Amino acid sequence: MKITAVQTVVVNAIHRNWIFVKVLTDQPGLHGWGEATLEWKTRAVCATIEDLAPFVVGEDPARIEHIVARMTGFSFWPLGAIGLTAVSGIEQALWDIKGKALGVPVHELLGGRVRDHVRVYTHLRRAEIGAQVPTSDISAFCDAVQETVEMGYNAIKLGFIPYTGYDAPLPEVRHVEKLATAVRERVGDGIEIMTDFHGRPDSIDAAKAYIDVIAPIRPLFIEEAIQPGDAPAMADLARRVDCPLATGERLFTSREFAEIAETRAVAYIQPDLAHCGGLSGGRRIAAIAEAAHMGVAPHNPMGPVAGAVALHFDLATPNFVIQEEAVGLVPWFRDICTETYPLDMDNGVWGVPTAPGLGIEIDETVAARYPFKQEEIPALDAILPDGRIANW
Repeated sequence: MKITAVQTVVVNAIHRNWIFVKVLTDQPGLHGWGEATLEWKTRAVCATIEDLAPFVVGEDPARIEHIVARMTGFSFWPLGAIGLTAVSGIEQALWDIKGKALGVPVHELLGGRVRDHVRVYTHLRRAEIGAQVPTSDISAFCDAVQETVEMGYNAIKLGFIPYTGYDAPLPEVRHVEKLATAVRERVGDGIEIMTDFHGRPDSIDAAKAYIDVIAPIRPLFIEEAIQPGDAPAMADLARRVDCPLATGERLFTSREFAEIAETRAVAYIQPDLAHCGGLSGGRRIAAIAEAAHMGVAPHNPMGPVAGAVALHFDLATPNFVIQEEAVGLVPWFRDICTETYPLDMDNGVWGVPTAPGLGIEIDETVAARYPFKQEEIPALDAILPDGRIANW
């Protein structure tokens, strides 16, 4: 069996464009799907996938690690976020092909499942674009949280803190304290709450100021409390606060995650399988985390193929904890898939897919109704009161 072509199918999802990767083979009807979505870098990722195709076409798709080595080693220049996202999308599609060829779901190829379902969490109102509520209105925000829980979720991730520089103004800190307390009182102790700082604080002290007032509601974790990439700083912060920390969505290589593990910087790591080398990269990262007593909570606010990839990874990963999903992003999230669709949530969990491969197919006719558009970029409002650009 040989790979004959690598194609991309782009579907607009308003704040991002989903980039689906289709790897074709010389076996009639046998192809694989992956996802290489990278916010606001659509053209660059699609072009990089074209650039990687000569390393892939003509190869046996079953030799997944070998093909990843061709894409990374032959590239000569180290691959950053764009390059590794392209590699990840192709890598995922190879697993899909292998599972289909062997007639088994991908999680069986990863050693078999270690759990009977996958716990998921969502965002406010399932991340529906245009349905968000400003944190300034505590009552309305709590109403939206309750509405989300009533959709069947028992875990939710929220954004509590404002754009932040090197200091944390006391009025802002007091407001975050009131907001976090109100949310916990509204949903009770039976709902898991996480909060994403998005790396907004520029200093450890600013991050600590907000963490200290959120910690009493006992969140599962606080995500990206400071900008990623500085493991010693994250470890320093972890020692100063009484709250589990998480990071990893903007880390890509085993070496980066090894530094987090070596310093015991966080309680949970969050690799994104669309950026860190796909399933093979994610499994190496999970093993590093397991050796450091860290749980894995994969990042994934993307499209349905990325969700299917995460589902198989989670089922087969012993130190998996909880999975991010954003299936409410746009009304056509489910529509662009055929009847094969493994991401239906029941009582806060995803079930076990039994179809061969990843168990998901993109309906290219429906997908064509939502072609590439320039994304609406919410980060453009990340400006501090004095006019300085903030971390979104």
